[in-house]
Amino acid sequence: MRTYHCFWLLFWAGQPHQSFLTPLSKRTSGFPEKEKVLVLSGNSRQDLHRSKRSWMWNQFFLLEEYTGTDYQYVGKLHSDQDKGDGSLKYILSGDGAGDLFIINENTGDIQATKRLDREEKPVYILRAQAINRRTGRPVEPESEFIIKIHDINDNEPMFTKDVYNASIPEMSDVGTFVVQVTATDADDPTYGNSAKVVYSILQGQPYFSVESETGIIKTALLNMDRENREQYQVVIQAKDMGGQMGGLSGTTTVNITLTDVNDNPPRFPQSTYQFRAPESTPLDSPVGRIKANDADVDENAEIEYSITEGDGFDMFGITTDKDTQEGIITVKKALDFENKNLYILKVEATNTHVDPRFLYLGPFKDSATVRIQVEDVDEPPMFSRPAYIMEVKEDVPLNSVIGTVTAQDPDAAKNPVKYSVDRHTDMDRVFNINSGNGSIFTSKPLDRETLLWHNITVIAAEINNPKQSSRVPVFIKVLDVNDNAPEFAMFYETFVCENAKAEQLIQTLSAVDKDDSYNGHQFSFSLAPEAASSSNFTLQDNRDNTAGIFTRKTRYNRHETSTYFLPVVISDNEYPIQSSTETVTIRVCACDHRGKMLSCNAEALIHPTGLSTGALIAILLCIIILLVTVVLFAALRRQRKKEPLIISKEDIRDNIVSYNDEGGGEEDTQAFDIGTLRNPEAIDDNKLRRDIVPETLFMPRRTAAARDNTDVRDFINQRLKENDTDPTAPPYDSLATYAYEGNGSVAESLSSLESVTTDGDQDYDYLSDWGPRFKKLADMYGSMDSDKDS
Repeated sequence: MRTYHCFWLLFWAGQPHQSFLTPLSKRTSGFPEKEKVLVLSGNSRQDLHRSKRSWMWNQFFLLEEYTGTDYQYVGKLHSDQDKGDGSLKYILSGDGAGDLFIINENTGDIQATKRLDREEKPVYILRAQAINRRTGRPVEPESEFIIKIHDINDNEPMFTKDVYNASIPEMSDVGTFVVQVTATDADDPTYGNSAKVVYSILQGQPYFSVESETGIIKTALLNMDRENREQYQVVIQAKDMGGQMGGLSGTTTVNITLTDVNDNPPRFPQSTYQFRAPESTPLDSPVGRIKANDADVDENAEIEYSITEGDGFDMFGITTDKDTQEGIITVKKALDFENKNLYILKVEATNTHVDPRFLYLGPFKDSATVRIQVEDVDEPPMFSRPAYIMEVKEDVPLNSVIGTVTAQDPDAAKNPVKYSVDRHTDMDRVFNINSGNGSIFTSKPLDRETLLWHNITVIAAEINNPKQSSRVPVFIKVLDVNDNAPEFAMFYETFVCENAKAEQLIQTLSAVDKDDSYNGHQFSFSLAPEAASSSNFTLQDNRDNTAGIFTRKTRYNRHETSTYFLPVVISDNEYPIQSSTETVTIRVCACDHRGKMLSCNAEALIHPTGLSTGALIAILLCIIILLVTVVLFAALRRQRKKEPLIISKEDIRDNIVSYNDEGGGEEDTQAFDIGTLRNPEAIDDNKLRRDIVPETLFMPRRTAAARDNTDVRDFINQRLKENDTDPTAPPYDSLATYAYEGNGSVAESLSSLESVTTDGDQDYDYLSDWGPRFKKLADMYGSMDSDKDS
């Protein structure tokens, strides 16, 4: 007879029990006192034999947010095969096994190691098994059980929105639905009242109310008028625990706007309006504006104006300005002061959208009287159109008529009109007009590519009264003709490698045309006839407004030919056909095996922004020349600098005038021109002495010219005497140096110091009485005096 064993799981939830083997077997209290046993067994591979079992459980509970210091005790695993000898080992697997839930493998005690939060995970599914410790083989089939976390009230209600926005029509009935607010509670709604939310209104009474269970906000006051108050702010509270004491709560704000309804009729602020209109007022021109006030907004304030009666019923019309809701009175027929000068109208203002619910507030319309006084004026000519649009081809011959404008005098006299072009709008005088019939014609060639539109103004004035004039804009569009040849889209300068192969593409060309093309430009490319047969390159038209330049031969030599100029003919497909010849510059360059340029004769291709060696040398030479010039100029300025004539400003008697020039004797004729000394007339008449400032200005004295055979010594003596008697000469004993030294001259001195004899010679004997410091001077000058005396 086969025996079937049972696998028991015991949950302890009452009184504390003794722990078994390891320190992990700590248990807590707080569960029902009765011990719960989970009997887990599996089917054998043969016939199932039932055995008597204790309590059957498939779900157990633990409190969330446990705050105890010990591990929270869950329960105990036990197998019928466990003899207590430690031969069995209990294993726990599933949600949180080994981390959140641990088991004592010897005793089967299960404990929770962390605080559990039902809002994070409300249910844990675990599997239990008992195995033979020695063989590792299970002695019982694996069984599954559930641990459910008991909820506590640890979450306050949260509204789905922080701020709600709602609107209702004004004048709504009491109990009108406004909006429904919703708050959710993360606690377990199936356990207790932790998630049972009750709504209440904290702010917004007595205008609004809220249903406690549904959160529906309704109106609570009758006839709320938007014109009195438009915005309301309501604060709603949601509280759990059914609203009881100790429950958690949250709030939200509801912004409620009253929308407008048409509950206000339009009203004119005055009963009578008066306007003046010249008889020359153009048709459909405004005469005046009136407005009826309406306290409503948007479509409820839209007003429709109409003329209901009056003697001007057919002369005037009225329309509504949609932006300002004003009634604009316009002229429907031409006014004539001589025929009638006063019109009386009755104007009515009516709401466009009327709400029947508020008809009891009164008729939603109002009326006013409008008086229009017609004024007599001399009207200027009137053009037949408010603006003219004309077209002309750009190749039209000069003096060709492109259009006509017409204007007439609206007065009864029908004065003749003359036309002219406002030259401020046609500064270049491209157009002119026939002053009699208003025909506009060209006076200069036109070019669409230069200016597409010409906007000119034509003036029509009465011949008898030129001050009566009117203006009209004339828009002239210049139509295109094919008068421009296509050209390259850019300047093409490319290169070809010396090791290039035949039929190798080196450049792709594109073209542009200033002319306008309705169907799109179509260009054709070809080599110029002179280059078609002898060129080293070929051109292929791609038929898409591009062309490619290909090499015709293999290898090029830049030492033989460094640059090729390839003429390309570009033609358009318009009528008449226009073509142009453009040149492509191709330079021969040295390249590597991949076709990358290494060096080229045209340095601009390699160094587009650099300087050549020759240019650098030229710049350095210019700098050196500039420096040398500055140095020479400074040296010349230094040589020309003269010393002052007067050395001492305190004593002006013994001044020496130095001219810094020494002659080479009487034979020296290159030191200065002797003719200047012989001819005083060569000296500037107004030139005065620079070494003194005379108190009285004397006219310069003219002396007779010396004879050509006069000896230089006689000449100097003559000049010496003149200086002695000259009142403009330096006072006292100033020395005038003439910079002349002769060989063997009998003249001992040219100084004026010796020209005047004095009786008073200096006696320096008194220096001996001054002490030993002046002994040397006394010996020098005393001896000289003694020698002279002897």
